[in-house]
Amino acid sequence: MMMAAVRKSTNWFAIGITAAVVVVVLIVGGVVWFANSQATSPGTLPQSSSVNTDTGAIAVGTGEKTVDTYVDFMCPVCNSFEQAYGPTLQQLVDDGTITLNIHPIAILDRLSQGTQYSTRSANAAYCVAVDDPANVSAFVKEMYAQQPKENTSGLDDATLASIATTAGASDAVASCISDGTYTKFVTAMTQKTPVQPGQSGVATPTIAVNGTVLSNQNDLTGDPQKDIVARLDG
Repeated sequence: MMMAAVRKSTNWFAIGITAAVVVVVLIVGGVVWFANSQATSPGTLPQSSSVNTDTGAIAVGTGEKTVDTYVDFMCPVCNSFEQAYGPTLQQLVDDGTITLNIHPIAILDRLSQGTQYSTRSANAAYCVAVDDPANVSAFVKEMYAQQPKENTSGLDDATLASIATTAGASDAVASCISDGTYTKFVTAMTQKTPVQPGQSGVATPTIAVNGTVLSNQNDLTGDPQKDIVARLDG
């Protein structure tokens, strides 16, 4: 007796469920990828001849040798560094010895009572650089002259805009500052700040001479001729 062949039926319901699950997984994966990419995206880039959008550096001067400063405008030690080293660095810029790369970063937002002052002030620096990089040095100098104390709300956006225009920027910077145009860029560049030798986290100011990161504790004595000029020559 010949046995009848068993006819296999296609389970379209199971296939449909499997396909739907695959689609859902792909959608969820896409949403997660998009959310992650948005979280790490640098956002609007500050398009200026003086800004390196890969490193966040705002270049002042055109010298062959380089000094990089990573600063938070809420940081009192950054202000002390500016007072001690600023004149020497400016002289090195003026005589064509160095390019001073200023990296405005934000690590002290927690000390501005929720106003995100470090991020807002760094954003303002990029607004000035995009408007006219020739005004960056004057802006930075005045920002330190009016530096708020830690654990205060910091300067408001209108004051930041006033400092910018006093430094020579156009009135257009006001909307750039109040809109927080480069806020995400500031966050992304802050994450790229190098760690000083002997430390486990980012500190400000962080200084690099010709690409070599210095230790505030061991390499900076307060004598710019010894700490900066000698290293440039060496």
